[in-house]
Amino acid sequence: MDTAVDTSLTLNRTLNADIEKVFDAWVTPESLTKWFAPSDSFKTEVHALDFRKGGRYRISMTEPDGKVHTVAGTYQTIDRPNKLSFTWEWENAEKLNRSTVTILLQRDGEQTKLTLIHEGLASEESSQHHRQGWTGCLGRLAAVC
Repeated sequence: MDTAVDTSLTLNRTLNADIEKVFDAWVTPESLTKWFAPSDSFKTEVHALDFRKGGRYRISMTEPDGKVHTVAGTYQTIDRPNKLSFTWEWENAEKLNRSTVTILLQRDGEQTKLTLIHEGLASEESSQHHRQGWTGCLGRLAAVC
């Protein structure tokens, strides 16, 4: 009997940046390398980024001790500047687990409200690890926007 747990997480942030600038931070290797990791001590490398519906991405985050975490996926929705969704799958994970990340952006005067929804995580532990990682990423995103 399959007893897998379908766990999701939702994070909300208000960024002091225009919605277009926030959306653009997700779409190029140059912008992603500035913020797409849990902390400044990581090095981010974008190996592939085909930013179109059905296009693939592959990004590595390297810890100071040299441990590499590589994630890849496919863009499912691109609705500039309001919504972006993509699959999320860690390479070299013990268990194959494909989940989905959705980014919702809403203009709020000169600010942007961002909602990140990560669905289909394998366990509560995975959800907690991803919450920590995304919290760091979004903090760094706010700093570059």
